[in-house]
Amino acid sequence: MISKGYPAAITARLDDEDDDKPEKAKEAAAPQVDKYLFQSRTVLITGGITQELARDVTARLLALSQASSDPITVIVSSPGGHVESGDMIHDMIRFVPAPVNIIGTGWVASAGALIYISVPKERRFCTPNTRFLLHQPSGGAGGQATDIEIQAREIIKMRERLNQLFSAATGQPLARIEKDTDRDYWMGPEEAIAYGLAGSIVTSAKDIA
Repeated sequence: MISKGYPAAITARLDDEDDDKPEKAKEAAAPQVDKYLFQSRTVLITGGITQELARDVTARLLALSQASSDPITVIVSSPGGHVESGDMIHDMIRFVPAPVNIIGTGWVASAGALIYISVPKERRFCTPNTRFLLHQPSGGAGGQATDIEIQAREIIKMRERLNQLFSAATGQPLARIEKDTDRDYWMGPEEAIAYGLAGSIVTSAKDIA
């Protein structure tokens, strides 16, 4: 709000301060939220999968494993993103000695699904309204013809590797995975359980033993 009686320059500055208040409140709350997440041994993976997110998640996993061998809960809600960053999180969840439970919520898509299958099926949970999406990797190849050819080969190799991972994680034959991931393949919770992707549906924290 602009207070009457103040010069324009001052009121403008006061307006800016008012606009900054929500951001400052978020910044002030962040350390407290991180503290409670650490105490509850919970890691959030939300939004697009990036290198920065992968670094942050890896640091949290390593810190939690160093602090205790008690189970870690990872909550995933992601549209996907950078496959290699998804690989990093997937591999580090398997690397840390502490057991990890994963809860899918919102949507678990593409590289998010890759992270989701990093734990055994009995440790894969989802909330009742979760949507799952499997599909083949895509890339924007550009440059000289030889570079495009190299990139295309790498995408094919990546697709084959991911299909093998999803086949092993779900118990589905590789041919079925290849067919399903040729286009966007959506599943609800019950369909994901029948497919072998998800383990069980949870409605409260008490449902995770």
